[in-house]
Amino acid sequence: MISKDAITRGYNHGDYIVGAPTPPAYAAAITHIGTEAGLAHHTVTVSESVVDRLRAIADQVFTSREDIVINTRDWWSGTKISETSGRPAVTEGVFVRVSHVEQVQAIMKLAHMHRIPVTASAGRSNVTGAALPLRGGIILDLFGLNRFLGFERESQLAEVEAGLFGDVFETRIQKEYGMTMGHWPSSFGISTIGGWIACRGAGQLSTRYGKIEDMVHTIDVVLADGSLVTLGGYPRAANGPDLKQIFIGSEGTLGIVVRARLKLHKLPEYARSLCFGFPSFAAGLEACRLIMQRGGTPAVLRLYDALESRIQFDYPKTNLLLIADEGPEEIVDACMEICKTICETRSETLPANAVFERWLDTRYTTEKPSEGFVVNDGFVADTLEMAGSWACLPEIYEKVVAAINAIPGTLAGSAHQSHAYLEGACVYFSLRAELKPEERADWYKEVWESVNSVLMQYRFNITISHHHGIGLLRGPYMRPSLGAGYDILLAIKKALDPLNLLNPGKMGFPLADEQ
Repeated sequence: MISKDAITRGYNHGDYIVGAPTPPAYAAAITHIGTEAGLAHHTVTVSESVVDRLRAIADQVFTSREDIVINTRDWWSGTKISETSGRPAVTEGVFVRVSHVEQVQAIMKLAHMHRIPVTASAGRSNVTGAALPLRGGIILDLFGLNRFLGFERESQLAEVEAGLFGDVFETRIQKEYGMTMGHWPSSFGISTIGGWIACRGAGQLSTRYGKIEDMVHTIDVVLADGSLVTLGGYPRAANGPDLKQIFIGSEGTLGIVVRARLKLHKLPEYARSLCFGFPSFAAGLEACRLIMQRGGTPAVLRLYDALESRIQFDYPKTNLLLIADEGPEEIVDACMEICKTICETRSETLPANAVFERWLDTRYTTEKPSEGFVVNDGFVADTLEMAGSWACLPEIYEKVVAAINAIPGTLAGSAHQSHAYLEGACVYFSLRAELKPEERADWYKEVWESVNSVLMQYRFNITISHHHGIGLLRGPYMRPSLGAGYDILLAIKKALDPLNLLNPGKMGFPLADEQ
């Protein structure tokens, strides 16, 4: 038995800045900022007259090269490799801070008039380069839009601005209303609600509470011309496609999310955990499939392969499955009984409390090296998450890990299943390498191309991203992944943003001069 508050209330602020962007760990090692940009190209210079107009609209405006580099730096390994090689990802633009929706509208109208690209930014915890201003222009910082606007108790809806950080929001709704959103990503303390929506994020308890697209009731979006639209506002509908879902996951390329109404849940009063060891990753996946298709939906259903079981939990000879749930006692007990019945005959039982407590201690750790790997100038670590059907996941796991390990310089490839559904699951791969510093970029490109060449073999049964989004990293794989769907997505982009001003070059979309 675990304590009633172990999952939902079991967090702390850790080593990050509460309520503001937190620099990634690699930033502390940077002693100088290079002059050459590593990723930006075809940049647009903002005239002095427009800068003056921005100063009249915004709270703060920064234009120096150092300010641009520091205030666009994110958690993506590609940014880290570039900047620690003396070439910051981007170096040009105007960094603009705002704190009101009307300012966002005014800036978009100004940008539209002068054909200036605008990249929305906030927590900058993204790991795919989704908020890097490739073409310079205006970097619109939204973390000043951080107001809690209200709570409707009967419908259990909270209204917030998009720049509110996750931990600040969760603390307030727990203390004042006895509620939780149930959204607990690893970036919980360094990311904003707007970022969750923009990248279509998932939390660690998604099997119980859903992903972010399941939690958004209403969103307010500023479009490329500065107009404000409200989408959603009802529990279900049959009046055409759900238009708010077009913007959830669009990474600021179709519009800028500025407010949202979110579905909440009462804080759970009861929780339990179970733990089992399986002889193979495939056997563990099969147990997870049976649990989901039997009707079990535990908040945590996480399967670790043998390498990660050793690193995370000191179980080197098994594939560890951690199961935990929270909520009304009768529902949790019924769910745990389903899980126990399925797993007991297929695996060995492990001490659940010790494993669960260890997971709780490390689940929000960001950019912490895996045990046994020495971090130095040539060390590279990254993650790749995808989702696929149960039928193909065991084979994908084997092929992807083999592809990672086949690249010279790789230390280890490993994986865990992090989120499960009726028809399939998300498998979250870890990539690690030990190289000469000047070899990092080539290894990084090769390993991503190698893995995605495997995934494209299954493109009708998988998605190339489950919750990290697309950004720059996955952009090249969008067309082959979506097929004819890519042309539909591109048509929506051209309709909503015909000048291609919003976050150009992301989501696989072309830069303005490539259209």
